[in-house]
Amino acid sequence: MRGTGKGKVKGKAKAPPAKTLILQKPVIAVTGSAGKTTTKEMIADILSRRWNIYKSMYNRNFLGNTRAHIKRIKSEHKAAVLEFGMTNSGHIKKHCQMIQPSMSVITNIGTAHIGNFGGLINGVAMAKSELIRHMKPTGTVFLNMDCEYSRKLTEKPYVGAFAGAFVTVGIESEADYRAEDIVVDEKGIHFTCVFAGEREAFYLPMLGEHNIYNALFAIAVSRALGFPIGVVRDGLRSFQAQRKRLTRYRLANNVQVLDDTYSSNPDAAKAAIDVLCQVGSGTKVAVLASMLEMGNYEVVGHEDVGRYLSEKDVDYLYTIGKSARHIARAAIRSGFPSNRVIHCQTKARLHRLLAKRIGPDTSFLVKGSHRLKMGETVLFLCKETVRQYQQPK
Repeated sequence: MRGTGKGKVKGKAKAPPAKTLILQKPVIAVTGSAGKTTTKEMIADILSRRWNIYKSMYNRNFLGNTRAHIKRIKSEHKAAVLEFGMTNSGHIKKHCQMIQPSMSVITNIGTAHIGNFGGLINGVAMAKSELIRHMKPTGTVFLNMDCEYSRKLTEKPYVGAFAGAFVTVGIESEADYRAEDIVVDEKGIHFTCVFAGEREAFYLPMLGEHNIYNALFAIAVSRALGFPIGVVRDGLRSFQAQRKRLTRYRLANNVQVLDDTYSSNPDAAKAAIDVLCQVGSGTKVAVLASMLEMGNYEVVGHEDVGRYLSEKDVDYLYTIGKSARHIARAAIRSGFPSNRVIHCQTKARLHRLLAKRIGPDTSFLVKGSHRLKMGETVLFLCKETVRQYQQPK
């Protein structure tokens, strides 16, 4: 297969795209607005228990990374598990033109990169659905039925000439793989997966009920590939979450810090707030930075997070960054006490104020896009807590 793109760049004709790599083995591609890396890692961990597999490393999901996979996937690999990222229309199509997936997972359609689509989520949905239209036409697509926009991906014009199968997951909605009996404890989540008339218990050692969707995708893909349920269960039970994705640090005097500083968008921020409320104890403090690449959705998206937080069991809100001021303002307008909202322009001021907020039985959530380096605030809170509570020798 060859692409048909034509055009000129700086007076030179574009080189024709390389021939699509079509492998005679399962190629599982994962995309979505949130949960891509975690879902990819869960699938890879389970499959690697029986097979020699190739997987994309970490969150390296750009076009250059996919191009590099072509030479690295070897005959001894029984399957490939790849993460396809995008920031604009056409990116997913280009991934598929390099390596054609036979199985595709779209975790959800949300507000990540929505600024590149005129602030319209329909644009995000159409761009993500390139994975369906350009994968193996007789392959299998896995969708989240609890996601309003994912449900539409079985319709024209999202599917194009795709004639394969759709497999669904969900919690609230009817789905092929559905989670029930969800119980959250201090270290993770117990749930029952109902599928094909069976009920199987699973444990996921991760915070955040949103991770159940990632686990359901991993179960569905693994079962589609014939993996025994016991292997799937063991793979999820021993799964280790990626750093900076709700990583939990327990410190002296019952101070804890939730590090969710890899990326941020309105949906992810609300999910992180839920986790703070679920596992936090005593005083709960949310530290929220600006969310990037929001475009025309910038004000609406940040205000949405502020309104959401105002309805939750959070005691203090600290915001940082120009756009994050909309989170603070919306929270106050929605009834959150104004004397418990602090907006900062600099990290230096933020850290000075947070140092005063550290106290026994206090839980902090730090959330922000990777480029804002909010991991520095996580490190500050951890070091400052140690300094304040260090016992004299």
